[in-house]
Amino acid sequence: MTTLQWLETPCRQGVSWGVPWPRGTVAEGTHFALTDGTPVQSWTTATWPDGSIKWSAHAIGPSEHPESSYELVPGQEPTTPSTPVRVERTADGVRATTGQVTWTLTKPLLIASIVDNDQEVVRDVRLVSIRQDAPDEDLTRNRQQTTAIVDNIIVEQDGPVRAVIKLDGKHGDWLPFSVRLYFYAGATDVRIVHSFIWDGEPDRDFLAGLGLSADVAMRDEPHNRHIRLAGPSGFLTEAVRGLTGLRRDPGEEVRRAQVAGREVEDIPNPEVSDRLHLIPQWNDYTLDQSSADGFTLRKRTGSEHAWVTIPAGTRSPGYGYVGGVSGGLGFGLRDFWKLHPTRLDIRNAATDVATATVWMWSPSAPAMDVRYWHDGMDQDSYAEQLEGLEITYEDYEPGFGNAHGIARTHELTLRVHDTTPSADDLAEHVALLNSPGLLAAAPARFLEAGVFGSWSLPTADDQDIEARLNFLFQYYVGQREDRRWYGFWDYGDVMHTYDRDRHTWRYDVGGYAWDNSELSPDLWLWYQFLRTGRADVFRFAEAMTRHTGEVDVFHLGRWKGLGSRHNVQHWGCSCKQVRISSALYRRFYYYLTADERTGDLMDELAAVEETLLVVDPQRKVRPDVYSPDPHALSVELGVDWGALAAAWLTRWERYGDERARARLVGTMADIAAMHYGFLTGNGRLDLSTGRFDTSRRGIAVSHLSSLFGLPEICSELIDLDLDVPGFEKAWLDYCRIYLATPEEQTAEVGHPLQGIALVQAHSRLAAYAAARTGDAELARLAWRKFFVGDGDQLYRSALQRETDWKTTHVNGALMPVEEAAFVSTNSASQYALAAIQNLSLIPEHRNIPEHRNIPEHP
Repeated sequence: MTTLQWLETPCRQGVSWGVPWPRGTVAEGTHFALTDGTPVQSWTTATWPDGSIKWSAHAIGPSEHPESSYELVPGQEPTTPSTPVRVERTADGVRATTGQVTWTLTKPLLIASIVDNDQEVVRDVRLVSIRQDAPDEDLTRNRQQTTAIVDNIIVEQDGPVRAVIKLDGKHGDWLPFSVRLYFYAGATDVRIVHSFIWDGEPDRDFLAGLGLSADVAMRDEPHNRHIRLAGPSGFLTEAVRGLTGLRRDPGEEVRRAQVAGREVEDIPNPEVSDRLHLIPQWNDYTLDQSSADGFTLRKRTGSEHAWVTIPAGTRSPGYGYVGGVSGGLGFGLRDFWKLHPTRLDIRNAATDVATATVWMWSPSAPAMDVRYWHDGMDQDSYAEQLEGLEITYEDYEPGFGNAHGIARTHELTLRVHDTTPSADDLAEHVALLNSPGLLAAAPARFLEAGVFGSWSLPTADDQDIEARLNFLFQYYVGQREDRRWYGFWDYGDVMHTYDRDRHTWRYDVGGYAWDNSELSPDLWLWYQFLRTGRADVFRFAEAMTRHTGEVDVFHLGRWKGLGSRHNVQHWGCSCKQVRISSALYRRFYYYLTADERTGDLMDELAAVEETLLVVDPQRKVRPDVYSPDPHALSVELGVDWGALAAAWLTRWERYGDERARARLVGTMADIAAMHYGFLTGNGRLDLSTGRFDTSRRGIAVSHLSSLFGLPEICSELIDLDLDVPGFEKAWLDYCRIYLATPEEQTAEVGHPLQGIALVQAHSRLAAYAAARTGDAELARLAWRKFFVGDGDQLYRSALQRETDWKTTHVNGALMPVEEAAFVSTNSASQYALAAIQNLSLIPEHRNIPEHRNIPEHP
């Protein structure tokens, strides 16, 4: 039995979540039930090598009175919903019925009709976009609006609790998209996950608008038609024909009824009722969120008349309603202000059919411009580009800064109503939009399942380290707010390195700007969630996963499956590698939520090793003569193989893919067979066999090899006990030797290793070897390297040099900010990962009491 708690507060809408199971305890095909009798739908998302269930996914429908917790039991038949989701395949599409609501999906639109209790409330739900042929400063630019075309409708799940329908298509002749519609038994809403890929030409294609539109039947008298648009703490509450504030009073009950959204059946004052035709009818409304700090509101009586401004506000949660006392539509976009520029439109509310549009890119904003950010500065040769790297840390190369193939995912909602919802209901719908319900097992239960390698729960014995972990997390939460790390392409990422002279992050300095998963902040956040169960950590990690998996990775084109290294623009760096697109960064969110879009991202990596034929990551610094060869493909045994191993493992445990298993196990055996194992540094992979050439004998050690998830994936693989003789020894040798003294390294491999750096980060390798071998001296060495960092051949971590962890308030910058100039994302991520794993592996050997000072809360 597994106890499930709400991540935040109990949720009245449909919810899906994931649960891990210890190896060998739950057989594939096992049924699951909730002990209170709540209907539950279950499916398997991963299996252990023995075929038993590793991760299961589950869904429950909406409930008026959700339980504060649930008990999930394997081996029992689940209860069936009294009104299950029904999915019918028709000649021209699909029809989904959730109870009183029927959703009809037909090409080329998303949803052709939404019927509530036999009354059509909504029709023609479609994606719209606006394309511009030149940047805004070109006054000859032209705009063209397009309605997207759905080409395929695929039923992925058909109930009884949850149905998932995927629709694929394009916005005219560009911007391929996929949309998933999530239906739950008894629900009146549909969750919409929209993903699109940017595939234009940067110099001539400018996206000037991207939205979801729906037509809403307007059957009521104008004064019984209602408009609601969400502000930070309430709603714009209006009627198409307002009865409040008039010169003549319609009566208190009339005014109260209209503001509350109740029907006004009779207006007792003839001075008002006889003059209704003289009261303006407000046809159009717009809420425009142009930045993270403000939105504007306006309305008008018609397109031939001027807009009237409405008092503006700061951060709209992005939800609205249009309709009347006989029904209408609620609509919204999650993270609305965080993903600016965004917009909510209501048009033609005074006519028989109103149109609501949720703009994911506002047409009011400057058109989206993804052209490269500089002219190359004559860096035409590798030598010149390496010189540029030395000064701005940017790995530039002509043609490699193209955004072609990057993607973005948005989550939207549509909810039908049989009458205008109350203020309390609207507030609940806003909360559900921006913090969707999630059930999760407790951290101890995740740990018991044995998933995700080496980690442990916080203890009272290590409050100094735990305080520092919390300091780092809270600092990044604060920096996101202080520095406004928000926006369509940016939200979810963090910056790489700080500029203490300007009191800002180096947003404009080459490779020091956006982090793009450099040194694994994704892993830090997910491990911190696993061990604490904190909702704020989950939400931060969720936003990062949504961003890094979409924006920092190419989803079509020549770099499909690869990601871009850190840069001023997320796609700008010429270093295209699997270390950024790694499935290791996506698996947590997928297994915890069963999110199908994240599953798509990992599916794109099924044969990602083949993309390495297109671009050699080492091409600018390679000392040998090499060109990509399908029978001798250069694969770095750290950053490359770690990511490939994660992709193969995930593919195998999700689908039972034998090709993936063979490549995973085969390359593990090959690394073990290499004379120097992981110290070899680089292997030659034969794509036809999926095996390495084991005859290589050189040694090539990089300080980055282990900092993109290699320790985490090796720990998982060794725990799986895949019967690969020598693999564990090869990894333990690397873990031991990397931080050994030059004399010890010479004794082991014949000479000292060069380039030993980031020793605090690598302390967890020594800790792993110490834990596996019982070597107490090595364990003490690991803690010393973690705290003191001696022996670093490049530089000692700023987090080790700084003993007084606190923030400083700065007033002289652009905005007042809190600053901890000693923190960089590289050091923060690797400090956290080393701390988490050292505390798990060798807690009893900790021997540096002088570092027990507690940092101030940022």
